[in-house]
Amino acid sequence: MFKKTIGILGGGQLGKMTALAAQNWDVPLRFLDKSKDFPAGKVCPYFEEGDFTKYEDVYEFGKNCDIITIEIESVNTAALHQLVQEGKTVHPSPVVLDIIKDKGLQKEFYIENQLPTSSFLLVKNKQEILEKVEEGTIQLPFVQKARMGGYDGKGVSVIKVESDLEHKLMDTPSVIEDLVNIEKELGVIVVRNEKGETAVYPTVEMIFSEEANLVEYLLSPARITDQQEKEAQALAVQTIEAYGACGLLAVEMFLTPAGEILINEVAPRPHNSGHHSIDACMTSQYAQLIRSLYNMPLGSTKMTSPAIMLNLLGEPEYKGLVHYQGFEECTAIEGVKVHIYGKELTKPFRKMGHVTVIDSDPDQLLEKARFVKKTLKVVSE
Repeated sequence: MFKKTIGILGGGQLGKMTALAAQNWDVPLRFLDKSKDFPAGKVCPYFEEGDFTKYEDVYEFGKNCDIITIEIESVNTAALHQLVQEGKTVHPSPVVLDIIKDKGLQKEFYIENQLPTSSFLLVKNKQEILEKVEEGTIQLPFVQKARMGGYDGKGVSVIKVESDLEHKLMDTPSVIEDLVNIEKELGVIVVRNEKGETAVYPTVEMIFSEEANLVEYLLSPARITDQQEKEAQALAVQTIEAYGACGLLAVEMFLTPAGEILINEVAPRPHNSGHHSIDACMTSQYAQLIRSLYNMPLGSTKMTSPAIMLNLLGEPEYKGLVHYQGFEECTAIEGVKVHIYGKELTKPFRKMGHVTVIDSDPDQLLEKARFVKKTLKVVSE
């Protein structure tokens, strides 16, 4: 039925979950990443070993695919531009990727397209930050984000007091943002096909681990007003339409105490804030990605149950062959869905899996999630 081959740059857990969704329709997938031992390599036989940051590897891989997409932003876009010129379909387009992978260009894009975001300043290096702090152009507290390469909590530094200037500043081109007074951090997954049709998922509320600077768990639907829900979803649709992107776009937002909703940043791919859609929505974000890439009608985003998603992160004091402590106790509970990514080695705060807890009763939902958080630990043998 599906004759066009989809090539995915990156073979981690997002690729694995996309491959599992694609198997339902026997969709032909291929992956490019450094090792077949990565999560996607365990479920997809067509896995090519290579480096998605290198021009030749991406170009040669892409020549043998009909449609090319990504699992991570840090891919070689020069090769993707060339593949587009040669008639290959690439989603998101390399033009969109070039903007999104540079957090400075991303922030400028929001200003140019009148999309709400926090105020910011672009700087070249650590010395420029220190000079601007000295002259009063930058005031504490602030957030420093590396323009390139930040991922999973890396490349972000929160500067609150003067001593942080010495120990926490990164010496790299950066975005300097005001430290926004945040009431809640929200996320909305939106999908768009080539016809321009969009579908948007219910807003999720993200709770971060301050120690790891990663999402610790999320609640869906978010605990916000109906009006705020409408505004967040509308903003996500406006954002993907402004980019003109096809595929998935995860839009991370701040809700301020004054009720403002501001775009923090986006990711043009499957995202952590949409993992729960596998178990708690009519159509998972991974199935939606397949639909959008083939320019098919988009599936329903309706939730089938309230949900809490918890990331399974490597415990801070463990490193080595992974062991999931408390696995049987948690899987014995109704509505607890454990997803293991298949990484053999754990290390502190490494994403090793996630758990989605579903229950129609909000109190039971929270009780089960607290039990899982307390019981299921990623340790080493």
